[in-house]
Amino acid sequence: MKFKEIIRVSLNSLRTNMLRSLLTMVGIIIGVAAVIMIVAIGKGSTATITSQINSMGNNLLMIYPYAPYDGSSSMSFSQTKGISLEDIDALEEQKAVAEVAPSAMTNADITWSRNKVSAQIEGTSLAFVHVRKLSLAQGRSFTHYEVDKQMNVAVLGSDAARNIFGPDASRAVGETIMIKQLPFKVVGVLANSNSNMSNSGQQVYVPITTGMERLGNMSIQQVNASATTEEKINQASAEIRQVLRARHELKPSEGDDFQIMTQTEILKTVSGVDRIMNMLLAGVAAIALGVGGVGIMNIMLVSVTERTREIGIRKAIGAQRSDIMLQFVAEAVFLSLMGGLVGVMVGLGGAKLLEKFVQMPIVYSIEPVLYSFLCCMGVGVLFGVYPARKASKLRPIDALRYE
Repeated sequence: MKFKEIIRVSLNSLRTNMLRSLLTMVGIIIGVAAVIMIVAIGKGSTATITSQINSMGNNLLMIYPYAPYDGSSSMSFSQTKGISLEDIDALEEQKAVAEVAPSAMTNADITWSRNKVSAQIEGTSLAFVHVRKLSLAQGRSFTHYEVDKQMNVAVLGSDAARNIFGPDASRAVGETIMIKQLPFKVVGVLANSNSNMSNSGQQVYVPITTGMERLGNMSIQQVNASATTEEKINQASAEIRQVLRARHELKPSEGDDFQIMTQTEILKTVSGVDRIMNMLLAGVAAIALGVGGVGIMNIMLVSVTERTREIGIRKAIGAQRSDIMLQFVAEAVFLSLMGGLVGVMVGLGGAKLLEKFVQMPIVYSIEPVLYSFLCCMGVGVLFGVYPARKASKLRPIDALRYE
């Protein structure tokens, strides 16, 4: 049979049972659409996180007051000493360390006039603006004097300022807000920032000495430090590790009770999560396409039964086994490819809707589309071979007598 004739007969067969063909393609459509949407969302999230990390500069170090888990450490979380303000002072004296910004957080209600909102309060130092690459829209940051004297001053994130003072947040500087029944004078408001990892717009920043002394049980949960230059980031990491081990009186045989992560290590972690997500997506795709393939095989077996007399007539007038087999395989591939095409359109459309209405970061790429079509073709061939072989093995005399 000529290739054009095979295509024509296949399309006519699928068109004759249009509803059945559409229902058969549902599994393929769902599988392909799901993969394309999840890949677009995953790539968008990864790109956003990577951009946020890169925006913080190449000389950033993050220090956490707990031991890194590698499966071999015997030190529990309760045994760690944490990081104290004295530790911070010691870190600031290191040659390769430019600035250090500790972070101690708690949640509290903030009131101003008749407005009352819940916000996250972060105790930090005046270096947090520079270390995190933030900028001020109005006012200023803390001063050394305010931090040393535990003064009640606050810097508002852009979103926090709007939540407290309404759309006209420019009047915030100079106003007094109440945090846990204590008055705090607003000295600055941060500019909008979408390129840093922390939710800076949602935070209310106070001097860390004030927060730890007057706002309840606050402890340092993270420290952001910057190296003097990008080339000295390893030296800064080594100096920080040496200082903290000495101050925490750790023996040489004991592991660290803190964790230091550089930007490169954070990016590696993100890449590892991305690889795991891709593996999970491959599993989802395999299951969905497998279910769709079983549906195609089932319908093709029904089609062989329905068209037994047609097969007998074709064989009687000279059709070879390969012609019959190729015909049914072609129909299975057409079903799978059309399901893949509809699935691609549904997946791209769904991703576009999520991007528009849910504000999810989306990154489109051609790879999942190509892989989907290749997988659909493979599913069509794989699950179409058995019904095609069954059809090609029918004896003409038996097929013609079939009722």
